[in-house]
Amino acid sequence: MTKASVWLSRHKRTLIVASIPILVASWWAFRPEKLWINKTVNEPAPFETSGEPQPIFTGHFDGRAGGRVTVFKKPGGEEYLRLGDLTTPDDADAHVELSKSGEVSLAHDGSKAGLNTIDLGQLKSDPSDQNYHLPAAADLTKYNAVAIYNKRTGVVFRVAKLEPF
Repeated sequence: MTKASVWLSRHKRTLIVASIPILVASWWAFRPEKLWINKTVNEPAPFETSGEPQPIFTGHFDGRAGGRVTVFKKPGGEEYLRLGDLTTPDDADAHVELSKSGEVSLAHDGSKAGLNTIDLGQLKSDPSDQNYHLPAAADLTKYNAVAIYNKRTGVVFRVAKLEPF
């Protein structure tokens, strides 16, 4: 027997015990079961009994993915963004953001690093209808595009330009 095989046979249990946390951490980081599990969210529009929200902006996502974006304004002045019939690549780090259409068109299929954006949060699921609250600072004449991007890598998946309804 060589020195390496003798060492391996003596330390086999130690190597097995040490590899378990590494395997668990790798599973948690990459989540392979998400390749087969697809959670669908179909949120109802947050309508109030005091009045119907009015659509103020709308847009379609580019490419084969499809999907529609509509921005609604509630009677109290609060605004929210609704994604409908959205299909995007399965990605655990996909986020929804408001951006300037001129800037995001430069970053499409590339990195969004350095762009001035408002992150609305993580994409809830795919395919689905989902709602996102718009902060009061979101000026939709300035931030006139919605982008779906990977927060970890910064790659932009889908873009929809907002136009007045």
